[in-house]
Amino acid sequence: MPRPTPTVVIVGRPNVGKSTLFNRIAGGRRAIVGDEPGITRDRIQSSAQHHGCHFALIDTGGIVVRDQEYIPSQVLRQAQVALKDASQIIFLVDGRSEITGSDRDLAQMLKRLGKPVTLAVNKIDTASRESLAHEFYELGIRDVFPVSAEHGIGVDALLDHVTGGFSEAPEEPSAESIAESIKVAIIGRPNVGKSTLLNALTGEERAIVSPIAGTTRDAVDEKIKRQGVEYVLVDTAGIRRKGKTNLMAERLSVVMARRHLRMADVALLLIDATEGVVGLDATIAGYAHEGGRALIVCVNKWDERKQRNQREFESELRDQFKFLDYAPVVFLSAKTGAGVESLFSLIREAYQSANRRVSTGELNRFVEQLRFEERKIFYITQASIRPPTFVLFTDRGGPLHFSHERHLMNQIRRRFGFKGTPIVVKTKLKSRVGRSR
Repeated sequence: MPRPTPTVVIVGRPNVGKSTLFNRIAGGRRAIVGDEPGITRDRIQSSAQHHGCHFALIDTGGIVVRDQEYIPSQVLRQAQVALKDASQIIFLVDGRSEITGSDRDLAQMLKRLGKPVTLAVNKIDTASRESLAHEFYELGIRDVFPVSAEHGIGVDALLDHVTGGFSEAPEEPSAESIAESIKVAIIGRPNVGKSTLLNALTGEERAIVSPIAGTTRDAVDEKIKRQGVEYVLVDTAGIRRKGKTNLMAERLSVVMARRHLRMADVALLLIDATEGVVGLDATIAGYAHEGGRALIVCVNKWDERKQRNQREFESELRDQFKFLDYAPVVFLSAKTGAGVESLFSLIREAYQSANRRVSTGELNRFVEQLRFEERKIFYITQASIRPPTFVLFTDRGGPLHFSHERHLMNQIRRRFGFKGTPIVVKTKLKSRVGRSR
């Protein structure tokens, strides 16, 4: 049996550099970094390794132990979930400021856990500042390391200590145990229930949920397995229109949300049933469609809608989303869980459609039976997947007229499926040399 992967959790009060250290160790820009305190709220996870030691790394929101405000208390709860399973804890403090009451409260809380805690004194970027780290022994934590997360100074020594007891040669999983992995991005405008849906899909309180729009800033992801398939679920920040975001953290959130959408295999677009379809919903749907992502439209809060006629609502939705005729529509309640379980089979189907390849032979037999008068099609070949892209060799150059292109796409779908994914049709003039042979 392979050993479980050890977990390293980074904790500290707001704005001490936790996300910068997390990105430094994880080796990429996974968490949003900025000068505003409280940018990270949920716990963010990534895999990491140091000198052959593999471990899970978790960045938590800034913790203020005695703060009873709703969001800070939810941040503390998320951090406590991560700390419960931690193998090692990195307690990060700001070396350029004095020890605060929040630092002392957090140190006491961590010591009561009975887990290995290492104190990392951040923002020590020159040798002359290293003496500042000694003041923090007052917190009662034995192992103290001066670091600069921004410049990488001292981070190797910190990781040497933290990973000292980790296995350097974890067993490789067998081929049978490696599940197909589908990355799913949960997208939508602010406060439509994305974090609630993530929690419903995972069966745990994985993301902070509140009535305050914009609670999620970083993308929160979670891995779960269903019927041998691994799903990587990513709850993205609510996407707003350009020019509607004022805080730097919110602007970065939108950029990161669109980046995670581009990296996803399947997108779940959430619509608020109580508000109906609005213009921003169509804009966000357009991001997914133009990016070639497989897509499922999820009408959330259906149990809260007064007039619940699914056929009528879907008809209005289809009228607004004419370009999403391929996307299935699901009515659900993320809060109660109604309709949520059905998403897994739809995600698999959409993923398989986006990755489906049709042989040239099948496509040529399709062309022989195709009644298409706009121009002569000699043959079709599939050039790529995600999205499935088809190249038509015809007797005339230039793209097809929009209506003819849509008709051809409908014929392809009718013959080969491709439910839940956009498809692309390109035309190419068959060369005269080829025609004379």
